[in-house]
Amino acid sequence: MAAPLARMSVWPVTGRTLSTAAALCRRAAPLGPLPNEQFRGQNLDSLKKYRCFVKYYRQAERESRKTNWWRTYRQFLYPSKDGDEQKVDIGFPSVLPSTKERLKAQKEVLKANHRNPELEKASRHRTLLIPLDEVRADWERECGPIHIQRVAEHYGVYNDLFGKATFVPQVTLRIQYNTEEDAVMPVYYGNVVTPTEAAVPPEVSFEAEEGSLWTLLLTNPDGHLRETDSEYVHWLVGNIPGNRVFSGDEVCHYFPAFPAKGTGYHRYIFILFKQEEHIDFEAELLPNPCHSLKLRTFKTLDFYRKYEDRITPAGLAFFQCTWDASVTHVFHSLLNMKEPIFEHQFPPIYHTPQKKFPHYQPLRYLDRYKDSDELTYGIY
Repeated sequence: MAAPLARMSVWPVTGRTLSTAAALCRRAAPLGPLPNEQFRGQNLDSLKKYRCFVKYYRQAERESRKTNWWRTYRQFLYPSKDGDEQKVDIGFPSVLPSTKERLKAQKEVLKANHRNPELEKASRHRTLLIPLDEVRADWERECGPIHIQRVAEHYGVYNDLFGKATFVPQVTLRIQYNTEEDAVMPVYYGNVVTPTEAAVPPEVSFEAEEGSLWTLLLTNPDGHLRETDSEYVHWLVGNIPGNRVFSGDEVCHYFPAFPAKGTGYHRYIFILFKQEEHIDFEAELLPNPCHSLKLRTFKTLDFYRKYEDRITPAGLAFFQCTWDASVTHVFHSLLNMKEPIFEHQFPPIYHTPQKKFPHYQPLRYLDRYKDSDELTYGIY
């Protein structure tokens, strides 16, 4: 229902007369039918009965998808508070199989499994082994890109890097850090990797056609020490032939993660772009080694806008990282600066004025008003 219309008229003051104000409120007509108006004045026993919950649930789902005038009016009043803004898809088009085809394929697999006596015997004796590699390959091929996009949206990756744009990561990035001789730390979609483990460049692999060119970017949107909207570029390799990352042009050499102490978890995001042609990255080329935070100040959106006619985002992976002892070495030895330490300044605890006769108060009521450093055993 539309808000009431308020009008106010103020008469000027002349002589010794008093000013008066009158507010006239008029209730405007609604923009459309009110909710449940079709049931007004009807007997509840005469309404339609549902024999099962499934039919009622389906009907409720169909009604919820309809565009009602009050929902549109609310979006008109508060356009910034609703998160239904249409984002621009800057990636490759994603074609998902229809639900009918997917269910048909699942039925065929189930029929084939039921006809297999060896599979039935192994399942009955609890010796059946599930090939997890094949399961992951099917997930990456079918619904994995959509799931990765949802996870990235949950962590605010698209909003902080590309603004009002998004993309479906069609190419699966396999990234791992070699921490020890026989141990590796993989990078998935939000897992925690320590700065010690991310001290050296990782091994990156992905499926690529022979003769194709790619660009790999590693950026940190949470760690800039001076500008809130800027990032630090940690690694940028362009003109990668196929999936041979170390054969590409290293525009910016790898720099270890250095989340400042007291700033919580930082997101370190890998973005894989597919190039349409060979690109000259002379304007973005940084000296090797580059230990200047000013030169490493970066914005992914500006980089994409500059080369958007020749690059398309295709892959995505990221990890979270927080401070450890190796960050101190990065600040002192590589950046040659004093390590910043951030602390939250908590306001002093507020107490109501002390009562002279504190009736019905806890036994240690006077502890909260002590001036000494003695233990108060909690706040009462």
